[in-house]
Amino acid sequence: MAICADTPEENSNLRQKAGLTFPVLSDRDLDAIHHYDLALAERGEDGHEAGGPGEFLIDSGGTIRWRKLTELHPSDIQQAAKGSAVRETKAHADARG
Repeated sequence: MAICADTPEENSNLRQKAGLTFPVLSDRDLDAIHHYDLALAERGEDGHEAGGPGEFLIDSGGTIRWRKLTELHPSDIQQAAKGSAVRETKAHADARG
């Protein structure tokens, strides 16, 4: 699952364009982004507050067991989202063999 500050329509378009097979939920009020400390100091392209990417492993009791935060700026994220295909990092490609 992914959580994004974009509208449900924008998230749906992203899912289709990127070929994502998992749900992308909308967090327009930035509740999850603030809860997991993902808010960025830099504003997004539209001037609104933006959240940076993070990966979390949360157990059934709600305890975060692992997290990975990525230091990207909103413009980097927007450029990646506008790409015609999802690109794998070399590490991910190598891990798959």
